[in-house]
Amino acid sequence: MNIAEALTAQARTQPFGTALIIPKRRTRDGWADQRYSYRELDELSSRLAAGLAQEGIRPGTRVAFMVPPSLEFFALFFALFKAGCVPVLIDPGIGLKPLKACLGEAEPEVFIGITKAQIARLVLGWARGSVKRTITVGPRVFWLGTRYKTLRGGELRGFVAPEVDPEDPAAILFTSGSTGIPKGVVYRHRHFAAQVELVRDSYRMQPGEVDLPTFPPFALFDPALGMTTVIPPMDFTRPASVDPAMLVSLIEHYAVTNLFGSPALMNTLTRHLEANGIRLPGLKRVLSAGAPVHPKVIERIHRALDEAADIHTPYGATECLPVATVSGRELTGELSEGNRQGRGICVGRPLDANQVRVIQISDDPIGLAEYAQDVAPGEIGEICVQGPTVTDQYFHREAQTRAAKMTDGQGRVWHRMGDLGWRDDQGRLWFCGRKSERVRTAEDELYTECVEGPVNAIDGVYRSALVGLGEPGQQTPVIVIEPEPGVDPSTLIEPVRTAVARWGIERVETRKAFPVDIRHNAKIRRAEIAADLS
Repeated sequence: MNIAEALTAQARTQPFGTALIIPKRRTRDGWADQRYSYRELDELSSRLAAGLAQEGIRPGTRVAFMVPPSLEFFALFFALFKAGCVPVLIDPGIGLKPLKACLGEAEPEVFIGITKAQIARLVLGWARGSVKRTITVGPRVFWLGTRYKTLRGGELRGFVAPEVDPEDPAAILFTSGSTGIPKGVVYRHRHFAAQVELVRDSYRMQPGEVDLPTFPPFALFDPALGMTTVIPPMDFTRPASVDPAMLVSLIEHYAVTNLFGSPALMNTLTRHLEANGIRLPGLKRVLSAGAPVHPKVIERIHRALDEAADIHTPYGATECLPVATVSGRELTGELSEGNRQGRGICVGRPLDANQVRVIQISDDPIGLAEYAQDVAPGEIGEICVQGPTVTDQYFHREAQTRAAKMTDGQGRVWHRMGDLGWRDDQGRLWFCGRKSERVRTAEDELYTECVEGPVNAIDGVYRSALVGLGEPGQQTPVIVIEPEPGVDPSTLIEPVRTAVARWGIERVETRKAFPVDIRHNAKIRRAEIAADLS
């Protein structure tokens, strides 16, 4: 059940296969890089695990982990698993105040980070009351703590990786907090094992493929799947600002077969592909998750791919992933037209391993799943899921756990996604928006994705946001639009007003740019827009 065992298995079956490629700089012939085999990565992670044990860091210890994608990132993460520790992952881009709050909540005893992170920890007082040990990748601050180089010299002789139980905590992954407070999701070893299996089988990933992951946590699947990881030289906290020409160069030079990117990154990349007439025939699949993918993005990527290749949009959340999936070629046509007509966004069929229910919308906790009432077919409700990747609690967040989890008569945990949607007559799920972002007027309830779909289909509209002003039950709906670059926003007001008239929306506003989440640069922060309009 320990995901680190999957890395060791790859080191046995393909010891000299390339696990990591770290491009350093462009050359006349392509890229200069550093490469590491599966055997090298596995041996390094074992030495680091032994070093952790020799430093007195015991199984079950919570370890804050702030190392950017690199050899050290992969080696240390698998070392923590081998040592039985519990890494705590927090997106550094969520902001200094939320970051400090998350670290205080997680109470890590060990802090592993690059020098910059260690300085910030000291200056800003991160986890001051709990951190007892530090390990620094790079120069140490004031010569305090242990150096990564020292840890790397761990003596393998006598080191035995502790056995883990499938129910043992494996990691704490904090949500982005894009529609609420960031929460630490407790992952058990069985959750990671199930994720690797579901991702591999759902997308038919094969050992020996080459992956270009632009979202660091997803890259951790690669060594377990036997895939080669190419780490792009980019700012991972700003995926929308990525250099698309650099990505194209990496894809072509390293014969990349799998690309993972947020919808914002895919928008940037596909615009570049279209503008320059570039095709990417070597790609087998593209994955995009974290927020809905606009139909225009799907259409653009299709023009760059071979007919046998496709883009897939897995649906899920930090608390359970993947839940459902749909291919881009299925989305185009009728399903994309459904989005433009206000039906929401189709996120596909639930994976066979999952059970999905759509229940009546409620903001109250539901302890027993049997108390939740299913809605009628085609009716919009709250999406709930039970399956092997469904986590069962938030760390030190009992109220949020009660609000998001249900238990059925068989003792199985169901996660309430906090998403609204419906199922069509072919069993496909349609996403209609976040429950917390629905607009409740005196006459009706409006759902973000249903209203925004027809608006986003208007030429000149880059994206839109439905928000409600006032108290729930008496809210005034407002549609806010962000124009395409170079488009005069005043020319969009009347077409948008016509598109939303059926919902009784009269007020249309424009903004030069929307506030979005840091992790994916794609989830619109509608609460901030509403506050700005109030």
